[in-house]
Amino acid sequence: MIQVRRLQLDKTKRAIVISDIHANLGLFKNLLQKVDYTGDDYLFINGDLSEKGQNSLEVVEFVKNLSEQSTNVYVTKGNCDVVHRYVFNESEGVIPYMNRQKNSILNEMLAQHCKTLYDFTNLEELAHFYRQNFHDEIEWLESLPIAYETDDYIIIHAGIENRVDWHQTEENFALYTQAFYEQAHQSNKLVIVGHWPVVNYRASQASSHNPIIDLDKKIIALDGGNQIKEDGQLNALIIQNGKYTYTYVDELTSEMIVQKEHNDQTRRVGTLTYPNYDMQIIRQEKYFTLCKNINLGIEQWIKNEYLLIDHETVSAKTDVSTTFLSVKKGEKVWMVEYECDGYILVKRENGEVGWLPKDCL
Repeated sequence: MIQVRRLQLDKTKRAIVISDIHANLGLFKNLLQKVDYTGDDYLFINGDLSEKGQNSLEVVEFVKNLSEQSTNVYVTKGNCDVVHRYVFNESEGVIPYMNRQKNSILNEMLAQHCKTLYDFTNLEELAHFYRQNFHDEIEWLESLPIAYETDDYIIIHAGIENRVDWHQTEENFALYTQAFYEQAHQSNKLVIVGHWPVVNYRASQASSHNPIIDLDKKIIALDGGNQIKEDGQLNALIIQNGKYTYTYVDELTSEMIVQKEHNDQTRRVGTLTYPNYDMQIIRQEKYFTLCKNINLGIEQWIKNEYLLIDHETVSAKTDVSTTFLSVKKGEKVWMVEYECDGYILVKRENGEVGWLPKDCL
């Protein structure tokens, strides 16, 4: 059974929901500024304050201070906020994780005291170090509830189980379940989640990290792939007067102006995301290759430079948009990838990510 805190909110006030900050304090501050956040707003931070980015401890401290300064700030646990449990439970897998994931709160804690993993002979000693030096931070993270429930919606990091008595959801499900939008739930309220990057749902749709707001399915998915996807973003859901809108910030800085209008006639849309990298070639062209995505059973046009062809096996090298864009002259776009032949990968102001012929720019 998960810990759920019930809230009675003033519906005349604005509510802002942000999830998956992932240790990027600068981007989080930029988003608060973009939405003109004030202490009169309700601010929900739906888990994953830490990991992936470079400022885990700073984000935890900043959000902790926000919540202490205002009774209108509500923070839930995310799976990345309890990585210390792997040390305390003496899970051997945490050592290779820390070696692999340099941007981890666990490594930040060590570095703050000029320590490395080599200074500890076992996980018991490492756990003692964390408890001794970061008791307050860990205690605060553990004190966070799993979910908040209002009259209209439930805010939880990963999702709720598909059962009438959803309050009986197991904590592991609430923090770790994958692809919740593809599942169902039996609550009569909207369920607002992060955790699973929304672009992963868009294999056959225009590539975008924008939130999915599905009022019929009663699910809003927020995770914009910040710090995980190269062109990812940090999303803010804005709830005001019964309406749900959003905005975002990202780290793309190379702004370009479209010099020539381009109307795409191919109608090719989609996104290639991990772990669906295994391909079968159908037809090769000069710049793109039509492939069958073996895991998904769909056809996708993949930029040639993103394919790895090794004898009889074909796979994609990494996540990439398979969407072709239309743009107007004078439109602003942001560069994602410029080095490929013939085409440039860009992000439009509306959040769509896709390919344009280079002569447009």
